[in-house]
Amino acid sequence: MSSRSFRDRAFIGLQYLLPQHFLSRLVGLLAGARIGWLKRTLIRAFLRHYPVDLSETERGDPSAYESFNDFFTRKLRRGVRPIDQEPASVACPVDGYVSQAGQLTGDALLQAKGISYSAGALLGGDPMLAAQFAGGAFATLYLAPHNYHRIHMPFGGTLRLARHVPGDLFSVNAATADGVPGLFTRNERIACVFDTAAGPMAVVLVGALFVGSMSLSWAGVIRSRHPRAMLELPVRPVIALDKGAELGWFNMGSTVILMFAAAGPSLVTGLAPGRPVRMGERIATLQ
Repeated sequence: MSSRSFRDRAFIGLQYLLPQHFLSRLVGLLAGARIGWLKRTLIRAFLRHYPVDLSETERGDPSAYESFNDFFTRKLRRGVRPIDQEPASVACPVDGYVSQAGQLTGDALLQAKGISYSAGALLGGDPMLAAQFAGGAFATLYLAPHNYHRIHMPFGGTLRLARHVPGDLFSVNAATADGVPGLFTRNERIACVFDTAAGPMAVVLVGALFVGSMSLSWAGVIRSRHPRAMLELPVRPVIALDKGAELGWFNMGSTVILMFAAAGPSLVTGLAPGRPVRMGERIATLQ
């Protein structure tokens, strides 16, 4: 067994023991603190460890942010992420890396080599809804800590369903994805389903360790409830978003999973695990 393999196993084992939600709430409180010296210390430490390009942001001065979370969820300057305007194209919703991409096998999506999980479970235990995506394309996109953490619409659509599903808060990095079966169906998540000209489209925001909360542009911050219970979020009045419109954001980093129907878009060639992607670039095309 390699030293890396041992570290990965130890990291995964530790996560089963950690009070995941307590630690994530604590990190959320620190990240949201507006105490000058604290937010400056956190932002400076982050910039020392991660390659953040502040020239792309609306506020390029680190001192201009009110808290670490304000910095972490920073907006980009207009035009630095052009949206593919071809009507038949599907735009990448985030900056990040491809974790997995391909076709659903019936109800199953690939998580990692030898590990699959259920679309029905991902959508909150809803097999009838999941059946609409059987055989369709999917893409799992991982946002690293340094990435831009706002999520945008891959394709224009009208919101049909928005559901907060409670769960654990395991890390979603590659090591954990390789070692925790059903990771994305175990973790807390928000499942959004849109009706589009290309058929149904699911955009699932998956929470992770130290992610204090997730937010939707039309609903604000969505937090876990006590006791844990699935929550159907309002979809009226009609919520319609154009391609490239802001859908939401992560308060700390995580993963977005896209799903389409079998008769929907086809993924572009080369959308393989490890490939970096940028918000707005074409990742799929209507058939």
